[in-house]
Amino acid sequence: MYFAVLLKVAVYSLIANKLRSFLAVLGVIIGVGAVIAMLAIAAGAQSQVMGSIQAMGTNLLTVRPEQRGGSSGVRTGTEQNLTVDDAKAILTEVPGVEQVAPVVSGRGQLKYFENNTNTSVMGVAVTYLPLRNFEVEKGRLFTNGEEERMARVIILGPQTAEDLMGTEEPVGATIKLNGVNFEVIGVTKAKGDQGWFNPDDNAFVPYTVAMKQLFGQDYLREISVKCKTQEDLNTVQDAIFELMRKRHKTQPATPDDIEIRNQADMISTANEVTGTFTILLGAVASISLLVGGIGIMNIMLVTVTERTREIGIRKAIGAKDRDILRQFLFEAILMSAIGGVLGVAAGVGTAKLLSSMTNFTTVIEGHNIVMAMLFSAAVGIFFGYYPARRAAKLNPIDALRYE
Repeated sequence: MYFAVLLKVAVYSLIANKLRSFLAVLGVIIGVGAVIAMLAIAAGAQSQVMGSIQAMGTNLLTVRPEQRGGSSGVRTGTEQNLTVDDAKAILTEVPGVEQVAPVVSGRGQLKYFENNTNTSVMGVAVTYLPLRNFEVEKGRLFTNGEEERMARVIILGPQTAEDLMGTEEPVGATIKLNGVNFEVIGVTKAKGDQGWFNPDDNAFVPYTVAMKQLFGQDYLREISVKCKTQEDLNTVQDAIFELMRKRHKTQPATPDDIEIRNQADMISTANEVTGTFTILLGAVASISLLVGGIGIMNIMLVTVTERTREIGIRKAIGAKDRDILRQFLFEAILMSAIGGVLGVAAGVGTAKLLSSMTNFTTVIEGHNIVMAMLFSAAVGIFFGYYPARRAAKLNPIDALRYE
């Protein structure tokens, strides 16, 4: 019953000053909406980054030659020290390794009748595409036999296939790669541009063909290593460093001639960066909510001044200080609650609109909505308390004399 009276008086007070109440609520709407939208953007960024890393494969280490440094400290090139035998040794001698895939790469000119395109050509093992989470949309993958006999077969990325052949069926067609005929045996599924590289604009051939017939080299660009579990990553990484020092006869005082990229480290770094990004966006958005709270306090102070005689009359007929305090505090909380609900709707709508109008993914998380609502209520209590207390402490005689 008491709550119903509080609600009735609060609603009447808000309706009596529609414009003023609307402006106070609008500040909270903007603040809460900004918090929800910003956190949705941050969560979407984190989701996209993590998706890009996971799209590269799981439980992965990438072994690469160390870059050489010149006398001035400027990196001048890359060591040419990784071999196919190194890849085989990692598979057979390092516990915890499930698969390895030697990789060579370079640029290649692809030609199909009068159409030309220049793209990245990767010479890979049979294990590489499954290891890196590539799936075939059309055709098939390489076989071990094709790898061993250096068959001239090629798998195209969807962007490369479209650029080279348009709408024609690529599987079964013969194309030229650096002047050499290759049979197209497959087209990978689209993964989307991942910022630092586009996996859809690639061509894959057996690494044996790439090394002997295309690039004329006997060293690798990298070795992809898949561990059995994520917990094995650091142990396997240390074991590979030790094995390569032994195989390459690296002296104890000499730095390693390889570098290893650990997927777990990449995920950890990405989480740290996106976490900082989330905090920054949330803090910026929260400032607008605090401004909305200040707006509520200003409105409530004006309201207290305008209703001074009302407060005096209520006190004269028996209302206690706590009754006045509760009434005005309830009005502030009601405004922040209304603004919070409408702000959540505005924030969700903004996030969805942004996602639909751009290629950027936004992720709306339930705990962010709850947090924004609680923060909104806290703002109402914090900024509404001073005006409510000021109203409660008015002297009834002075209040009745107020003109």
